[in-house]
Amino acid sequence: MRPTLSVLVVAYENRDDLRRSLPALLPELGEDDELIVVENKPGDGSAEVVRELAPRARLLAIGRNAGFTGGVNAGAELASGDLLVILNPDAAPQPGFGEAIRRPYEEEREWGAWQALVADGDGRRVNSAGNPLHFTGITWAGGHGLPLDQAPPAGEVAVASGACLAVPLRIWRETGGFPPEFFLYHEDVDLSVRIRMAGHRVGIEPTALVAHDYEFGANAEKWFWLERNRLAFLVRTYPGALLALLTPALLATELALLLVAAKGGWGREKLRADLAFLRWLPRLLRERRAVQRRRTISAAEFAAALTPDLDSELISPLVRTRPARLLLRTYWRLVRLLLP
Repeated sequence: MRPTLSVLVVAYENRDDLRRSLPALLPELGEDDELIVVENKPGDGSAEVVRELAPRARLLAIGRNAGFTGGVNAGAELASGDLLVILNPDAAPQPGFGEAIRRPYEEEREWGAWQALVADGDGRRVNSAGNPLHFTGITWAGGHGLPLDQAPPAGEVAVASGACLAVPLRIWRETGGFPPEFFLYHEDVDLSVRIRMAGHRVGIEPTALVAHDYEFGANAEKWFWLERNRLAFLVRTYPGALLALLTPALLATELALLLVAAKGGWGREKLRADLAFLRWLPRLLRERRAVQRRRTISAAEFAAALTPDLDSELISPLVRTRPARLLLRTYWRLVRLLLP
């Protein structure tokens, strides 16, 4: 069955981005598809661009900046298509996207979520071909920098990138969408893992291609959200047996990151993130109970999607040395042997 699409875009100071991405998106939509745009910053000009270029779009003005997670959750409440497609405002679909993003649904692959192949702004190199997930909760853009013709084929990934994320609307609502408190960053990790915990698979459909005009880099404020949400994600989703076995590694990671943050000029934000996480912890434990009640896979099956390798040029070369890699792999092998 050919699914209908609800394409959801959250705009925050994205007037110029929308002038590039909407003309690329609109030809990919059919008569029964819908476009929902959430205005996260009133008066920034995004709404005027949407009215001009996509007058049929449903425009939701929520009157405040609810963050990416809050904007997506609010927009998804309006969705009526079979397939919810979350698209960054600076991600321009390439020709054929509309048919390709439906393919996993039409072929009944039983995927609970999947991403498009995300290219760089020029459409020549990979921005994300599925994001690996380290057992410490650190994630990165898989395949970043590869020539586009070296992108992997369709298949499973640990985390589907939120730059262009497709989720059957039924599964989105069953799993509860993004955790609204995350505001931005790591929400796609949390959702991908919870979808897997519900017994579904997560994949990539590389014939669906978007050009994402995005530069990897992190200012101090971004590090705050990344670190706070990574810790929250670990508490919310990791099975108890896995958390217990990983405690030494997680504590060592915290110490190492404090040193890295101090050296990198974002030590204050790292401390803010840790304190915000600790203040959030009582509520997180309640959230954890709800998330774990819905888990249908074992701790060992959960761990199968994680990696011991911090294998990215975007991460410090120190942890990619041969001794560090050997240590991480040995520790992870022991953890997996001890998991029930």
